[in-house]
Amino acid sequence: MKSWRAISVFAATLACIFSIALLWPRAARRLEASSFALAAPWAQAQQTPTIEDYNPKSTLVVPEHKIQRAKFPFIDIHSHHWNPTPEHVDQLVKEMDTINLQVLVNLSGGTGEELRKTVATMKGRYPTRFVVFANPSYDDINTPGYGQRAAERLAADVRNGAQGLKIFKNFGMDLKYANGERVHADDPIFDPLFEKCAELKIPVLIHIAEPSAFFDPWDKNNERWEELKEFPQRARPPSKYPPFETLMAERNHLFAKHPKVNFIAAHLAFHGNDLERLGKLFDTLPNMYVDIAAVLAELGRQPYSAHDFLVKYQDRVLMGKDIYEVNEYKWYFRALETRDEYFEYYRRRHAFWRIYGFQVPDEVLKKIYYKNALKLVPGIDAKAFPN
Repeated sequence: MKSWRAISVFAATLACIFSIALLWPRAARRLEASSFALAAPWAQAQQTPTIEDYNPKSTLVVPEHKIQRAKFPFIDIHSHHWNPTPEHVDQLVKEMDTINLQVLVNLSGGTGEELRKTVATMKGRYPTRFVVFANPSYDDINTPGYGQRAAERLAADVRNGAQGLKIFKNFGMDLKYANGERVHADDPIFDPLFEKCAELKIPVLIHIAEPSAFFDPWDKNNERWEELKEFPQRARPPSKYPPFETLMAERNHLFAKHPKVNFIAAHLAFHGNDLERLGKLFDTLPNMYVDIAAVLAELGRQPYSAHDFLVKYQDRVLMGKDIYEVNEYKWYFRALETRDEYFEYYRRRHAFWRIYGFQVPDEVLKKIYYKNALKLVPGIDAKAFPN
């Protein structure tokens, strides 16, 4: 009897020891987590952020040069101001003076009476501070003789003060004939219009296609995912649009068959992510130029390549901003003029990455800021700029 009781006590003791060994690590973890929560109450509310919410603040400590005003007076070759009022123009000039913006090019002049009104409102008030580009009308594109009429309208617009031609992004993508056929960017119907540009010696700033990522599947691998979520209409699925490479081929053919026209391809020709490819185009097409409007993030993520590219092709690149906001130009100044590291870009949807300054030499900076535009756009007063 005594031995049975001893065996029972021994078994109960073993069970207690086993339970303690099994449960102790879990209890210890709970105790540790409880102690941590008491020590750091903020941890209790911690949640996993979404990709859109995640916005880490850099702890990097490096020299910063937050430039507010361009080193040299500059020309913004790429801006949009539809039907501006006198009050808007007066405010523009006040803001332009604060950042050393000497000449602003309004690419949204329209044609006909709209063009005349815009020229009067902008250049009539400040003759040396603004340039206005005309835009083609496609209203009569299905009527025979369109190309010649478009050329005649442009000639009239130039007589009324236009200093260049701007072609918007629907060209090559959304523009269609009455039968539903897409109007190709190199369609011969436009030959008279471009021949008129050569005759008048005015540049053509042209927007063909969109960033190549907009033509790719909108999935976790797309680096413009956030922008496409914010603006789904910017996606270019193959069911509705031609492939990116098709548009590039049409654009390049257009430039090649009109060698006497100076074409400025907007937004680094959408090759800001492949500067080697853009350089080869420059080597092939001597009448091709680009602006850097709205693609600063492309250059800023590759500062060494950007610096070398801009030095090599310094005669082919123009300053531009696109969406006008006077407080956003300073990112361009900082990138072009300094070697600052790892700073935030001003529009997150264009870039979830940070950018770097690629500081180009002053002579290159002058060409980007104003000399190349003076070379291409007739009628700008060069006396406002240093030699």
